[in-house]
Amino acid sequence: MGKKQRQRLEVNPAELAVIVERTRGALSQDDYVKLKAAMDTLAFVTAELQAKGTSLERLRRLLFGAPTEKTDAVLRKAGQPAGRVQHQEEKKAPAPGHGRTAAAAYTGASREKVAHASLHGGEVCQGCLKGKVYPLQEPSKRVRVKGMAPLVATVWECERLRCNLCGEVYTAQAPEGVGEEKYDETAVAMTGLLKYGCGLPFHRIEKLQAGLGIPLPAATQWELVEAAASKLQPAFDALVNQAAQAPVLHNDDTVMKVLALTREQVQAAAAGAPLKRTGVHTSGLLAVGQEHPIALFFTGRQHAGENLADVLQQRAAELSTPIQMSDAQTANVPGEFATLWANCLTHARRGFVDVAADFPEECVPSASVRERAGGGQ
Repeated sequence: MGKKQRQRLEVNPAELAVIVERTRGALSQDDYVKLKAAMDTLAFVTAELQAKGTSLERLRRLLFGAPTEKTDAVLRKAGQPAGRVQHQEEKKAPAPGHGRTAAAAYTGASREKVAHASLHGGEVCQGCLKGKVYPLQEPSKRVRVKGMAPLVATVWECERLRCNLCGEVYTAQAPEGVGEEKYDETAVAMTGLLKYGCGLPFHRIEKLQAGLGIPLPAATQWELVEAAASKLQPAFDALVNQAAQAPVLHNDDTVMKVLALTREQVQAAAAGAPLKRTGVHTSGLLAVGQEHPIALFFTGRQHAGENLADVLQQRAAELSTPIQMSDAQTANVPGEFATLWANCLTHARRGFVDVAADFPEECVPSASVRERAGGGQ
């Protein structure tokens, strides 16, 4: 008897999410977390396999990380002689970041002038006793770096006096500028910078601050940055308007997880009205070509192209068509807005890397290409 044909069952990812959610009460928290992670991985792998043009090699790189894509390594894997690409290491400039940091680089440091203890300009030289000494334009500099908590605190202990007869209490006034708010604007700005500028999670900032004796709970951090967001909205709107006028715009998507949107998806599926869009992305948009580059981030169910279209709505009509730099995914196209679409050459090269083992001769770069690439890197 032949093998029994396995029946294929089509399951919507949203239905899987509802089923997993039903197991929350029946399983322990650890078991539920493991099951949910497994289902998320299954949904991701299934989506990648169904995506147009996804190969097993590409899926392997997505799951386990990409190996080196240097031309030598790719050709060796394809069975070609490694010596066909000549490296030119001696022509490479030394990597930046080596050597001691100059004192001039410490632009945020406080600076204090230190006068000589016994000499002043115009006085007789203590060595030869004939000439006179004069100040040099460049002083001798010494840098001293100290450690401190990202957020520091001062406790003002205002003295209180009480009358032993009438009981009246007199409290000393706090110094001018202390104010009534516990967290001033610099504390809010530093919290936002650590979270969104440096990528530190709130709970990690909480642990750091607690270890340094300046408690800052994660919930408090969120309340601070949430309250400050509305105050920054005018600045964000101005950046969007300036980015819209840039001659070159880069855009792309990355997967993001937002708990509120995930709950919305689960609730809609449970109600029998699944959302048309279930994916959540953060779109990065970089506007260059002006005085300063502008980086914008948008998180939600829209793709990078739709977010770029929202920005281009503010572009001046008299400006020329902007250059758009991205990969070739249609999700990056800004709808009805015209751009000079410059696709990423690195993504194009990876297409050759994927098929190099099957078409080694066709994928070997020419001598002129190797020379421009600095030895095939």
